Amino acid sequence: MTARLLDHTVVLTGATGGLGTAIASRLIEEGAEVVLTDVDEDRCAELAATLRGRTRTAVLDVSSEQDWAGLVGRLGRLDGLVNNAGVGSLGTVVDETRARWDDVIAIDQLGTWLGMKYCGPLLEDGGGAVVNIGSILGTTGGLGNSVAYAAAKGAVRSLTLNAALHWATSGVRVNAVVPGFIGTDQLHERFAGTDRHRSMLANTPMGRLGRPAEVAAAVAFLLSEDAAYTTGTELLVDGGWSAR
Repeated sequence: MTARLLDHTVVLTGATGGLGTAIASRLIEEGAEVVLTDVDEDRCAELAATLRGRTRTAVLDVSSEQDWAGLVGRLGRLDGLVNNAGVGSLGTVVDETRARWDDVIAIDQLGTWLGMKYCGPLLEDGGGAVVNIGSILGTTGGLGNSVAYAAAKGAVRSLTLNAALHWATSGVRVNAVVPGFIGTDQLHERFAGTDRHRSMLANTPMGRLGRPAEVAAAVAFLLSEDAAYTTGTELLVDGGWSAR
């Protein structure tokens, strides 16, 4: 594999989840030093021990300005940011609760903005790239539920476009990877064999769930110089869902 990210330092949020682990592994394979962040310090350390490459770990609540400021103050330099941390909820527009809504918005939407706000100055210093993890639920009606998640990921879409224009002449590229339904361990544990799982497959033209490694490959491309003339783009990794 070409080391497209050799000597790059990349902050990855939500590193210990299924997508996060795949992204971390791919970035390390491409030569990057990855700053693994999550709210669970022990899981970050366990992940770092399994990865063959340069890593650092940091406890980070992405909805906390104090946490972001502390992290950025310890970095020194930065070449990339992957806003991957996220939580979901299956609530509909009628039965979602305010508590769940606030939690999803704080992590998925506010966390993405704070990441760009605090990491932006470091990226501007040497040029770099931001990759925000969106969702087809932020660009389509999905399955008619998960209203808080859809709202948050819709905002991530707008944040990506807005930030791309803001930094267009500053050497910072901002793009989004937009996954469909990805077959992480967490998804299989929660939905395997259910009507929702069958709906995911039935509505995906390719007829299968995506693989975490397929999302990771898209992230690595957008961080690399192969995407040097790409900003404000949504790279769909959804098995054709959005083409329906």
